[in-house]
Amino acid sequence: MPPPFPGMDPYLEGAAWEDFHGRYIAVLADALVPHLRPRYAVRTELRIYLEHPGGQSRRSVLPDLGVFRTTGSAPSAGATAVAGPPTVSLQLPVPEVQRERYLEIRNLSTGELATVIELLSPGNKRGGSEGRREFLGKRAAILSSPVHWVELDLLRGGERMPTVQPLPAADYYALVSRCEQRPAADVGSFGVRDRMPVIPIPLLAPDADVALDLQAAFDILYDRAGYDYMTDYRHGATPPLSPADAVWAREQLASHGLLV
Repeated sequence: MPPPFPGMDPYLEGAAWEDFHGRYIAVLADALVPHLRPRYAVRTELRIYLEHPGGQSRRSVLPDLGVFRTTGSAPSAGATAVAGPPTVSLQLPVPEVQRERYLEIRNLSTGELATVIELLSPGNKRGGSEGRREFLGKRAAILSSPVHWVELDLLRGGERMPTVQPLPAADYYALVSRCEQRPAADVGSFGVRDRMPVIPIPLLAPDADVALDLQAAFDILYDRAGYDYMTDYRHGATPPLSPADAVWAREQLASHGLLV
C-alpha cells in the first residue's frame, strides 16, 4: 500500500522508529547500488554504544563478560542463616545497548572512504545523552577529514544538530557537506506536507555526484514493511503536530482508509 502522506510519515517517529531506522538505511543502500557500480561499494555499518540512564557522562564501552569460580569451601548444608539488616528493593541504573546503522561508500579498487551517510536517531537528538556525544564525535572527525558527510534528520522532535547559523524553520532536513567546500554545507529543508527531496551524494573527484531519491526509497519501504497496518493512526503523532497539520494529517489518513 502507498503511504498516506506525500512525504515523511510523522507517525513513525514513536515506537516504530528503531525498526524504520534500520530498514530505511538498507533501502537507501539498495537504491544507491545501481548508480555506484562498478567503481564504488555502499555498505551498512553498525555503531554500538552504551546509553547510561540519567545522562551520566561516561565513555561507552562494551565490556567482555567473565564467569569466575572461587576456590574457597562452600557453606555446609546444615549452616544456619544469620539475620542481616532490613532490606528494600531498589532499581539500578542499568545501561542500555544502542545500535545505530549508517552507510559508507568506498572506492572498490583502493578501499578509500568517499562518503558517510547518517540517519539521525532519537538518541542522537537527546541533550546530554551518550548517543548525542557519540554522534557529534563522529561528525567532528569526518568534518575534519577528506570524507563527504550526508546527514538526514527525519525526526521533528529533539535537539537539532549544531550549525553556526540557525537552520531554516522546517520539520526535516537533509545536509550535504562536501569536503572541498567546508565549512559550508548545503541544507535542504522540508515539512510534513512536502515530498522528501532527491539529494546529491558526492563521490571522490573527479567522479560526478549520484542522485538519491529519499521519497522513492521511503515509498518502497512503507509498502514492503507493511507500516499501513502496523501503525496505530488512531492517536496523534509524537511529538504532536500543529493544529493545522493535525487536521490535514487526519484527512490524509481518512482518505486512505487508515482511521477505522
